[in-house]
Amino acid sequence: MTEPAQGMRRGRRLAIDVGDARIGVASCDPDGILATPVETVPGRDVPAAQRRLKQLVDEYEPIEIVVGLPRSLNGGEGPAAAKIRAFTQDLARMVAPISVRLVDERMTTVTASQGLRASGVKSKKGRSVIDQAAAVIILQQALESERASGRAPGEGVEVVI
Repeated sequence: MTEPAQGMRRGRRLAIDVGDARIGVASCDPDGILATPVETVPGRDVPAAQRRLKQLVDEYEPIEIVVGLPRSLNGGEGPAAAKIRAFTQDLARMVAPISVRLVDERMTTVTASQGLRASGVKSKKGRSVIDQAAAVIILQQALESERASGRAPGEGVEVVI
């Protein structure tokens, strides 16, 4: 079995790709080697979505949750990022003391769409799995960042009561 890299914290993580209609969820193994899709949560009913996310957190018992933060190509933040920041604030309160971190998600949905198309998944059928695939990419990038730097990825979300 492969040993986790020096400085890599051991423990399962969940990644969330929040969209207006759907929320993709991915998880990794306790050694942080491989990210895999979990499910797509309907996102229009925010309280129901948050309840389902809480159930997934209870089931998977992650050491942290990474949430994709949409930034523009120049690194700025717009209305979508503000919406995600508000969402993660609610999520962080709900799952405390588990830490929630925001990580840059630029181009993850595009990359996920291209990968699924290349593997023959039709766009109509693929909409729900695109969000899961984007969450996998977000998590894989977060794991690689931590492996390379020895530090938790992205920025922590402080719980404001």
